[in-house]
Amino acid sequence: MEEKLMRKLSSGSLDFESYFSDKAREMKASEIRELLKLVETSDVISLAGGLPAPETFPVEKIKEISQEVLTHHADKALQYGTTKGFTPLRLALADWMEKRYDIPTSKVEIMMVAGSQQALDLIGRTFINPGDLVVVEGPTYLAALNAFKYYDPEFISIPMDDNGMMVDLLEDKLKKLAAEGKKIKFVYTVSTFQNPMGVTMSLDRRKRLVELASEYDFLIVEDSPYAELRYSGEPIPPIKHFDDEGRVLYLGTFSKILAPGFRLGWVAAHPHFIRKMEIAKQAVDLCANTLAQAIAWKFVEEGHLDEHIPKIIEFYKPRRDAMLEALEEYMPEGVRWTRPEGGMFIWVTLPEGIDTKMMMEKAVAKGVAYVPGEAFFAHRDVKNTMRLNFTYVPEETIREGVKRLAEVIEEEIKALRG
Repeated sequence: MEEKLMRKLSSGSLDFESYFSDKAREMKASEIRELLKLVETSDVISLAGGLPAPETFPVEKIKEISQEVLTHHADKALQYGTTKGFTPLRLALADWMEKRYDIPTSKVEIMMVAGSQQALDLIGRTFINPGDLVVVEGPTYLAALNAFKYYDPEFISIPMDDNGMMVDLLEDKLKKLAAEGKKIKFVYTVSTFQNPMGVTMSLDRRKRLVELASEYDFLIVEDSPYAELRYSGEPIPPIKHFDDEGRVLYLGTFSKILAPGFRLGWVAAHPHFIRKMEIAKQAVDLCANTLAQAIAWKFVEEGHLDEHIPKIIEFYKPRRDAMLEALEEYMPEGVRWTRPEGGMFIWVTLPEGIDTKMMMEKAVAKGVAYVPGEAFFAHRDVKNTMRLNFTYVPEETIREGVKRLAEVIEEEIKALRG
């Protein structure tokens, strides 16, 4: 539909493309967003998106707080706000992080952003020079790659295992770069229940990463949208907890623990870094949504966030369990997958020689969708993986979706083996 409209509008003599900047010509749509368009109006079971379940949105509490905010705080909630964010919310979040993660409020300042996705762009804008070396996980969050790519870094991809980024391999790489007179600008990690793999960086690796940052003089960007969604196992402190020098920029978001429609996240970092990011944000949108911030403030300050998170966990855990059970029951021999203790995703690895991007058309024809893994790698060099989401659809639908997917994979394996 969009393409037809574009062709119709472009049927005149004006050369629209010639007006775009070189950067704009390089831009490509998110593969996940395009995929969601493909399946949103069909009968396909989508295990592709990273969407929270609408059933977890605290609608009645939001209605109640909205009424309170508009009755007693409308003069501030409907007005322009400061670029750094609504002060009562920033203070409430700092207090929440200190109680939750033992991160002293004296060590960080908080800036509100329009979702942590904006924070990623602001980090690129503030820290990346063309050619800077930026370390990412392999695989990593696709939208982070897209955000950073605009600023022309050189990506270094470090492999993952069930305990997160393989920090020993990172250390080897740092030693080689140091011998060449080079150093990295920062490491980007989704440390807990990683997108797309669902795995969590171990405690020892977190501590070692902070040590390496000090030893080799680089920053750490810790993106943590999923840490509160733990269904089993013991919590691990965020990397920011071990940061004594101010090297870690911590990104949080309300999208997974309140509702994504708020488009509200935050950066917790050293005040010097926050100040420069604040200046960068002034040129982007002046301030985040003030009304949403006021509502979120009451939600946090009055204790509703701490009451709500266990309800989300209770809702998602059976869905995670259903997907793991279905994978165990239906997947053919030779297929491997992660077993996350929380979050929203499971990572599936097929036998070498199967291209999940090429297989996608067959899967959709069978009535199921996933995200091919290739796009999550900085150098797009791994073809036989996929990401599955378990939070959005009900348990029985998950089981049916995995069953359909397993049938497609089994056919691919048979074809591969001749």
